[in-house]
Amino acid sequence: QVQLTESGGGVVQAGGSLRLSCVYSGGNFRYVVGWFRQAPGKEREFVAGISRLSGATYYEDYVKGRFTISRDNAKNTVYLQMNSLKPEDAAVYYCAGGSGSISDRGRYIYWGQGTQVTVAS
Repeated sequence: QVQLTESGGGVVQAGGSLRLSCVYSGGNFRYVVGWFRQAPGKEREFVAGISRLSGATYYEDYVKGRFTISRDNAKNTVYLQMNSLKPEDAAVYYCAGGSGSISDRGRYIYWGQGTQVTVAS
């Protein structure tokens, strides 16, 4: 049984920072873990991905330079450090796991339940 559990969401002022955590277990998605987000009325969008094996990372342009994805394989945890947050970053953030290319959104097939991030302007 694959499980991914997010934590770390909350309310932050614009320009502030948050760190999200994703603890995963039970799966054979030994290659990629990523973060997606979905704002009200919008489609879910990809944020960043990381290879558990190599540590290679991928970021979408709208978070590049502000967000950092990292992993701690010993703890089965992937982090998303979010700095310089903007109101448009507000969304439910989902952790996802899978195998294959870290930038291939379709390869993420296991999902957590999400954690809410609110950015106050």
